[in-house]
Amino acid sequence: MSANEAFDLEIRDESIRLGQLLKLANLAEDGIHAKELISEGAVTVNGQVETRRGAQIHQNDVVCVNGECVKISSRA
Repeated sequence: MSANEAFDLEIRDESIRLGQLLKLANLAEDGIHAKELISEGAVTVNGQVETRRGAQIHQNDVVCVNGECVKISSRA
């Protein structure tokens, strides 16, 4: 799935930490799984591998894991 095929995910604040986002979007089963995916280099943010679990993800960012992508939108 490419960024063009990403599904939208609305968050309530202006940003969310990457680990939390993976759980919210059901791209990771739990925090441990999210940490593993990130440390393995399986997570990209806007096309770049992201290895920081606490990286701040903002509106219009596209996060992909193993071919599944989400595009972030915000109510804020």
